[in-house]
Amino acid sequence: MLLPVTGVTRPAAAALITDEDFEVKTARQLLQLCTVSPDDPRYREALHFCHGYLVGAYHYYLATIAGPNARLLICPPEPPPTRNAVISGFIGWAPRHPQYMSEAPVETYFRFLTETWPCKR
Repeated sequence: MLLPVTGVTRPAAAALITDEDFEVKTARQLLQLCTVSPDDPRYREALHFCHGYLVGAYHYYLATIAGPNARLLICPPEPPPTRNAVISGFIGWAPRHPQYMSEAPVETYFRFLTETWPCKR
């Protein structure tokens, strides 16, 4: 079961989730899905999409670093943060970086991850 990320809400006057939001062409659209209001008729779909997108992007990254010559971009602490903690962190980080909201969501997500858990070189 996917849990809503607690402590994060959309502005009261926010528009309902649209089909276009699910195209996730920008970080802003992904953020809208991740911060969907529980009153939105598409709340469950949006929340599941948000979690699936972010977890899938991270799993792809893990697959790319499985080889012996891997270059780590992210070095989370041990024990690693929970999925909800990471998503909540991204949701809190994104509004403080509006310059990235028109960029590809996966690039913006990895900006957050590399800034939050950089690898010491």
